[in-house]
Amino acid sequence: MTNEAATIGLTHGGSEDTGLGHRGPESKSIVVPYGFWLFVLSDMVLFSALFATYATLVLATDGGPTTNQLFDRNLVAIETIALLVSSFTCGLAIIAARRSNMVWAQAWLLVTGLLGAVFLSIELYEFAIMIGEGAGPQRSAFLSSFFTLVGCHGAHVTAGLLWIGTMMAQVWAKGFQPHIMRRLLCLSVFWHALDIIWVAIFTIVYLIGTLP
Repeated sequence: MTNEAATIGLTHGGSEDTGLGHRGPESKSIVVPYGFWLFVLSDMVLFSALFATYATLVLATDGGPTTNQLFDRNLVAIETIALLVSSFTCGLAIIAARRSNMVWAQAWLLVTGLLGAVFLSIELYEFAIMIGEGAGPQRSAFLSSFFTLVGCHGAHVTAGLLWIGTMMAQVWAKGFQPHIMRRLLCLSVFWHALDIIWVAIFTIVYLIGTLP
């Protein structure tokens, strides 16, 4: 009996040391970021499919306008700078939040939201001009894929702006509690992911697409 108990004890102890023993659920500081990264990766898969669709249909203009006739590089450059700078200010907001600096955290979140709003306004203006000229998504397969790809990114930016406003309210009401900080970090990951996706859109759609 003694030897059996000792054997059981050694087995149990060994399993704990190797990480194979019974443990409770992981803390939220591990589970929440891990789950959110899975969401971001699934979003990347979605955009990969949209990029592939656009690349397949970019020449299917059906006699309609082409990329060189539609896109204004200067306007898109301003749009891109606004979004890239907003990624930088989002990082500054997280730094201020980690230092429990309410004023600067709120200020940088506000600047991030304003820059995101500038980006979205330019995108909507571009869409309105194109539709007004008869180059809406129903005009050709190329335009359908373009509006789907860029519009999907714009929808994500809109969701990000709503998230920023929500987090500003939560930080103001509850301070920098652990669960608030986790949400801020997830917001930061989401916003930076949108920047990465936009750089790909800017390069493939607007730069390469308007080469002579």
